[in-house]
Amino acid sequence: MTLRHNRFRYGAWRGGPDPLAPPYDVRAAVDQVGQEVLEGGSLREALRNLLRRGPQGERGLDDLLARARRMRRDAMRRGRLDGAVTRAQQLLDQALATERDALSQRDTDDARFAEAQLDALPRSTARAVAELAQYQWSSNEARQLYQQILDQLRQEVVEQRFQGMQQALRDPESQAAMRAMLQDLNALLDKHARGEHTDDAFAEFMNRHGDFFPEKPADIDELIDALARRAAAGERLMRSLTPQQREELEQLMAQSLGDLAGEMGRLTDNLRALRPGLNWGRGERVRGEQGLGYGDAAGALEEIGDLDDLLDQLGQEHPGATLDDVDVEAVERQLGRAAADDVRRLRELEQQLRRQGWVTRGADGLTLSPKALRRLGGTALRTVFAQLHAGRQGQHDLRDAGAAGEFTGASRRWRYGDEQALDVVRTIGNAVRRQASGGAATLPIALDVEDFEIAETERRVSAAVALCVDLSFSMMADGRWGPMKQAALALSHLVATRFPQDALQIVGFGRYAQRLSQEELAAVEPDMVQGTNLQHALKLAARHLRRHPASDPVVLVVTDGEPTAHLLEDGSATFMWPPTRETVAATVHEVDQLTRYGAVMNIFMLGEDAGLRRFVDAVARRNGGRVFTPDADDLGRYVVSDYIRARRGRRG
Repeated sequence: MTLRHNRFRYGAWRGGPDPLAPPYDVRAAVDQVGQEVLEGGSLREALRNLLRRGPQGERGLDDLLARARRMRRDAMRRGRLDGAVTRAQQLLDQALATERDALSQRDTDDARFAEAQLDALPRSTARAVAELAQYQWSSNEARQLYQQILDQLRQEVVEQRFQGMQQALRDPESQAAMRAMLQDLNALLDKHARGEHTDDAFAEFMNRHGDFFPEKPADIDELIDALARRAAAGERLMRSLTPQQREELEQLMAQSLGDLAGEMGRLTDNLRALRPGLNWGRGERVRGEQGLGYGDAAGALEEIGDLDDLLDQLGQEHPGATLDDVDVEAVERQLGRAAADDVRRLRELEQQLRRQGWVTRGADGLTLSPKALRRLGGTALRTVFAQLHAGRQGQHDLRDAGAAGEFTGASRRWRYGDEQALDVVRTIGNAVRRQASGGAATLPIALDVEDFEIAETERRVSAAVALCVDLSFSMMADGRWGPMKQAALALSHLVATRFPQDALQIVGFGRYAQRLSQEELAAVEPDMVQGTNLQHALKLAARHLRRHPASDPVVLVVTDGEPTAHLLEDGSATFMWPPTRETVAATVHEVDQLTRYGAVMNIFMLGEDAGLRRFVDAVARRNGGRVFTPDADDLGRYVVSDYIRARRGRRG
């Protein structure tokens, strides 16, 4: 017996797209959102746009919405909804004309009396049909045309409400079976509405009447959903007709259904109570050249109603909307299998973003997680560093063998006056080696001055940094919102990753100022209320600096307008344009407070506002800080460079 040994070789997939790869690159999707935010877009809108436009050039919700809207427009132009009434009128006219031809060939009193009856018929089609119910027709062809009015409408109504039942009314036996089904169905729905357990009753109902429901609903809710959609479409058809047309159609339907009309009306009432959220009462202005029969007209309105629901789901406009709200089966039913696959892929992307920790869901919808914000900050910082000139930007750390600091792992010989901690291991090692070289390595070990080594430390400079950024609407209107966010996020990421000993506080200011976390900064929107309250921002900056008294104070201000608001004694803000003396004085007072504390305030002035230029020049002379006038695209480079320079220069 011989054994065959199989050899397997593993390598990269070469047969086309990787079948095991996820449908989307999740990190690329996060970067797509981040890029939009860094360009000044709203974080919430950027996340929405990811799903609406689709990641990496794939189809998104907007493509599906456009298709659904086109289909709705086509349905709205399908034809006239009064086709059932006009068709009944046409059949009645044909029947009467055929009957009159037959009567004209008979020279009898009965024929003349019948002609008088036809002449006395009311103009209303429904009332004329009702009066002809007992008429003795002379022409078989006319009788068939008349009967066709009722039979055709009855079949269309039943087919519209119960797909597959158009053959159920051909004979008295089948009509009795349908009547029994309607009675059992209403009894089942009554029981369900009372909150009773209906699983067994539903199974028994389907066992008895399942032939009437070719769609084979799996449970009572599926049955109710299907029937309620069709019933609501029928009600909307009635609301879409003129009052006269509605009255005509209601009377014709009552005559055509006969004793089934009562059970049908009861069924509609039950379905309306069980599914009140459906659009039962709104009419539609459907237009077209062709008159639609009852079934086609109600079918068009049912399709329009389904498309309206689908448009609402795909629009994701309601609070807390997620792709889980989208009925994928409805998408497939209306837009096709490919569209349903697109929704499944987008849903998987949204789930992967949450599962991998890139986004979180709150009351306002999706937002970036701290993990994603770190990636966003890293992207902003790399963009800023790419703009910096090549070469060293200066050391942030100062090396000093001081008494306090972080151990570097190195040591040196002790010198008189050193106060650093001893490196005990190396000190004992020096003593052992010294004694061993003299041939007397015995215990106890005697220490000599030359044996002592100290552990070298590196003292790291810490800074308390307040970055005050203007959130007024002019920043957005003049294209400075994105560069401002990029600069702030880049500086935040730089401090968090390179200089964690520093304490950074971002302060945003409009009519009022507020402290912003990295998450809040990414999501912040322009302040639509007028006012540039730099005084409040500097007050919050001073509080941050005082919480870190052992750190070097650094204040950076990014603004495009002179101060136009300040806080009153009661804490409310007052706004005035042009700036009042009181606003300027209150702002300068905060500048003086920072100056006395030792903080140098550097201002990054965006734009060429003459009033702002005079103000910042005066502040720079008063405080000793500097004024920068970068282009908006260079703001990040200026802010990060000045932060590094200021940190080096304060202790260098």
